[in-house]
Amino acid sequence: MGDASICINCGRAVADLQQKFCPACGQPTPVHPIDWHFLGHELEHSVLHMDRGILYSLKELMLRPGHLIRGYLEGRRAKQVKPLLLLMISAAAVVLLGKYLLGGDLLGSAMQAGFSESGAMQPGSGVDPAVAMGTFNMVKDWINAHLTAVTLFLLPFEAAAFWLAFRGRGLNYPEWLVVTAFLTVQTFVFMALAILVRKWVPHAQEWSVALASLYAVFSLVQLFRNHSVWTTALRTLVGLGGFMLVQGLITLAAAYVFVAMTH
Repeated sequence: MGDASICINCGRAVADLQQKFCPACGQPTPVHPIDWHFLGHELEHSVLHMDRGILYSLKELMLRPGHLIRGYLEGRRAKQVKPLLLLMISAAAVVLLGKYLLGGDLLGSAMQAGFSESGAMQPGSGVDPAVAMGTFNMVKDWINAHLTAVTLFLLPFEAAAFWLAFRGRGLNYPEWLVVTAFLTVQTFVFMALAILVRKWVPHAQEWSVALASLYAVFSLVQLFRNHSVWTTALRTLVGLGGFMLVQGLITLAAAYVFVAMTH
């Protein structure tokens, strides 16, 4: 693997053979050959290590969400997985569970309940129920097939809704993108749990949305611990309501696009 006294990446001399990283470029020193021991070590420390890995971040996010988010915003990030990476991993886990346990229909029952209660399906709405249901199924299938992409697309809108709802609390828009990413990971955790217990709890998927919203309130109350609990809770609900409105408008626009493409 090269001369152990020289950084294999940038060529700088290694002053201490016991050091773990090159001070110039950050390359691990000395470089270890890729073997079973190396792969096991990487798995342990990159994924499963409870002091610095995904499981640790998920545990803290679900048990002490406000403290974890505050620590990340303030710069205490050594033990934490980056929020965007955590979001994508949790989304992938939900997609995988949905594929094998729900036949790929991740949002079916939750979306179906909301759509059935919407004006489009009510008598006198002027909309052909068959056309409305066909459009709904097309939009639903597309979201199921592109859940991660849809989540990343909607993330800036949700962050903007919270940023507006919490004006004056000292967080800028990029910081709200980070907070929203963590809250979205929580949503995926509840979705995954709902998928796992759906066999015994028929309406678990619908309830997971409500539970995720309540947990967002709890998380932000803990994050803004020096402010009024009720004011923070109200602002959280305003932010969630604003985002749901925007999400509904985007979904409606997508439905019109699908209709236009099929006619």
